[in-house]
Amino acid sequence: MVTEIRQPPLALPFYYGWVNVFIAALAMVGTLPGRTQGLGLITEPLLRDLQIDRVHFARINLWATLIGALFSIGVGRLIDRFGSRMVLTVVVVSLACVVLGMSAASSVIAIAVLITLTRGLGQSALSVVSITMVGQWFVRRLNLAMAAYTIALSIGFMLAFPLIGAIVLSNGWRTAWSIIGVALLVGLAPLALLLVRRSPEACSIDADGEPSSSKDASPSFTLSEALATPSFWVFGISSAVYGLIASGIALFNESILAERRFDASTYHRSLVIVALTSLVGNFLGGWIASKWKVNRLLAVAMVLLAGSLVALPHVSTQLHVAIYAAVMGLAGGFVIVIFFSYWSAAYGRQHLGKIQGVAQALTVIASRDGPLVLSETVSP
Repeated sequence: MVTEIRQPPLALPFYYGWVNVFIAALAMVGTLPGRTQGLGLITEPLLRDLQIDRVHFARINLWATLIGALFSIGVGRLIDRFGSRMVLTVVVVSLACVVLGMSAASSVIAIAVLITLTRGLGQSALSVVSITMVGQWFVRRLNLAMAAYTIALSIGFMLAFPLIGAIVLSNGWRTAWSIIGVALLVGLAPLALLLVRRSPEACSIDADGEPSSSKDASPSFTLSEALATPSFWVFGISSAVYGLIASGIALFNESILAERRFDASTYHRSLVIVALTSLVGNFLGGWIASKWKVNRLLAVAMVLLAGSLVALPHVSTQLHVAIYAAVMGLAGGFVIVIFFSYWSAAYGRQHLGKIQGVAQALTVIASRDGPLVLSETVSP
């Protein structure tokens, strides 16, 4: 009788979680067609193409965002049950099909349905999967991993937005959306299926030579237990408030600066400053979070955010605008790192998908209301 001897899994020269970080960052960039900024790239040509007035389109977007936020809750349960690889692959393929369908849509009803699906699958579902993937792997180095993740996705968005914008200008919005759909289908989906692993337990030894299963000794909260803690609402509402403010100002920032007698070029320069200082905030926030309690870092972020808002109505020079943009970007970089890293560190990995989904739904709803709140409080 021959006894089969199984060899133990080979130790990789690096921790496999970093592969998941890379794919997760790509996945977050893949949410572009479901985000307000991504939809903004095609709004004007789409309205002209389908003869839709702005008020009607705004209503479509409002309901699409609200309904799409519900996907954040549902996808969390699927992640906890089936794992991030399967859910990520299915969500990416579904989003790709929706984006390709939208590129060929010719009626207002079809556009309304497809925008709702891009919001649900992109802004909500794919975002939750992306964030959860990192939280499921890292414990000791979670803050470092989230800092690397946010820097990677920030660079990805900085490259994607001008590229897609150039395609829209040169070839039209339908061509741009077709390219995005194909990229998701033949690029991101195969990477998700082939490279993503569900959890560290799939690899026995990490780069430090320690059994990966020994790292997650923290307790795992259920969704109801997490919702019963004050910290969930402190961090969730703080992140949502930032999303509300950032979305409102992002949409109307050019008008706000024009009210202070600055031209469009000043607005464009401020966007660059916000993007660069946000990257600095991602890296610095990850480092500070490894030294401080994360509630202190959140307090600093909220103070910086409040300070930038108080200063905004009083900016009068180019230097003032640069300082305002830098503080706003730094605060945003801190909040992003905190939002991405807090949930798994505080509540464990077992039910992370559901918990992360509810937190994401809060930010999506707040981001939806940001432009409305700002427009209602600005005099005509």
